[in-house]
Amino acid sequence: MEKTKRAGSFSGFMNRDVVVGHIFAAPFIFGFICFSLIPICLSLYYSFTDYSLGSKIATFVGAKNFLALARDEVFLKSIRKTLQYVAISVPLKLSFALLVAFVLTRRSRMVTLYRSLYYVPSLVGGSVAVALVWKQLFARKGLFNTILTDMGFDRINWFGSEALAIYPLILMAVWQFGSSMIIFAAGLKEIPQTYYEAAQIDGASGPQRFFRITLPCLSPIILYNLVMQTISAFMTFTQAFVITGGGPNNATMLYALNVYNQAFKYNNMGYACAMSWVMLIVMSLITLVIFRTSRFWVFSEADG
Repeated sequence: MEKTKRAGSFSGFMNRDVVVGHIFAAPFIFGFICFSLIPICLSLYYSFTDYSLGSKIATFVGAKNFLALARDEVFLKSIRKTLQYVAISVPLKLSFALLVAFVLTRRSRMVTLYRSLYYVPSLVGGSVAVALVWKQLFARKGLFNTILTDMGFDRINWFGSEALAIYPLILMAVWQFGSSMIIFAAGLKEIPQTYYEAAQIDGASGPQRFFRITLPCLSPIILYNLVMQTISAFMTFTQAFVITGGGPNNATMLYALNVYNQAFKYNNMGYACAMSWVMLIVMSLITLVIFRTSRFWVFSEADG
């Protein structure tokens, strides 16, 4: 009888925990269903229609939108420019973040202040105000051209050149390295100092310790930052929208900006939804490749 009472009280306690857990999870579940799951399902449906924003009727057109993408020169160019942006900005951003994190792990009274200062660009880097400031820095009479003229070089028309217009956007992305730096700094602190002491006793130099100890031990964090920053780079929108508007001649027409133009500028929501799903597939494939190849360069202590 006593065991039955104990079992009943325990069951009631567990039920109360389950109810409380559901209550706390309810806002997230509601938000996920309303603002993520339903829009995702609707976008998949609209990608097979000629739906326009504001219209009540969406005519089913099958794979017409997806087939039209292969003949869309702006779409193909946006793919190339986005891949160029990702391929250059992500490695530079991670390399610079790792370098700064490595320097800031050295003992210093000001290290906390330095980390905070370096992290600030990541907090405000995606804002319209910062994009406008960046646009002025690379203007014809901006700071960078002023420095070039003081050094005896000619002014560069950054945003008027198809070949150069993408690079100010890349530099802005690299400048926003703070979040990756903080994660790298945390990972560097977790590497046992005994590894470095043993290597120093064996006569290993500084570069050898970095490439043989630091990078292998930090490789899981490098993988995490690589995946997150790659996904983030594919979704870059504000910089291209505010600074260049996709010009000149679509030289900075990043994919997210192209989707925005199709959806809200040209009022072609069905086509924009099809573009979004193509980008989702591309990002998924690239992420899959990164994970599949990670077994060749990601070090784990379990691997010995």
